[in-house]
Amino acid sequence: MPKIFLSPSTQEWNPYIDGGTEEQYMNLLADAMEPYLKASGISFVRNDPDRNAIGAIADSNSAYYDVHLALHSNASPEDMAGLLRGIDIYYSPYSISSEKLAITIANDMKNIYPIPSKVTARPTTTLGEVTRTNAVAVLCELGYHDNKEDAAWIRNNLNAIASNLVSSLCDYFGLPFVSPVAVVKGVVITDGSGLNLRNFPSPQGDLITSIPNGSSVTIYGSVNNWYVITWNDFTGYVVSDYVVVG
Repeated sequence: MPKIFLSPSTQEWNPYIDGGTEEQYMNLLADAMEPYLKASGISFVRNDPDRNAIGAIADSNSAYYDVHLALHSNASPEDMAGLLRGIDIYYSPYSISSEKLAITIANDMKNIYPIPSKVTARPTTTLGEVTRTNAVAVLCELGYHDNKEDAAWIRNNLNAIASNLVSSLCDYFGLPFVSPVAVVKGVVITDGSGLNLRNFPSPQGDLITSIPNGSSVTIYGSVNNWYVITWNDFTGYVVSDYVVVG
């Protein structure tokens, strides 16, 4: 199953026009993404908010991640303060996968941002969280926080933005997007054999591991007759007929 490094802004000095900071709202966005990530079977590690971008890059590069996703909001140059709007999704021009992910995110964001023509995927050779990470990386500038309309859009649509971003990740990874449900525990009940945990909700999905009969699992979502579960640090899909909830 895919694993991402989720890197919301650590820029507590960047104020939103009507209160709050870039760090605050991007962490609230990351909080809102977590249930969708878990329900869709995407594992994640978040950056340390006490470290800067250099620290986030180092932490991301210290382990293997399929994607490094940086969450930011933008600010206009001083002479245009409050005048600019739009979303920019930055990718590495040297990575086909980075460009593919950025275009996927940008196209999906056009469905929820009030000015779709101002949502753009852009190459960068200067943003470290895109160019210096080992993982496929994109950096999302999700509106201008010095603009009243953009700042209000971010504040009022954190859940919709979170859902949209995770849906884009699912498209990129080739996974079904699963809406989160109340997290519950379940017990594997079979004829005594192990229950297959797969990387896709299909008998043709690759086998991750086998879960022993009687094991307790955590259920984060469901798709068709499959549950998205975690067990012993493994995440994947199991046939729901063999899990008793409660």
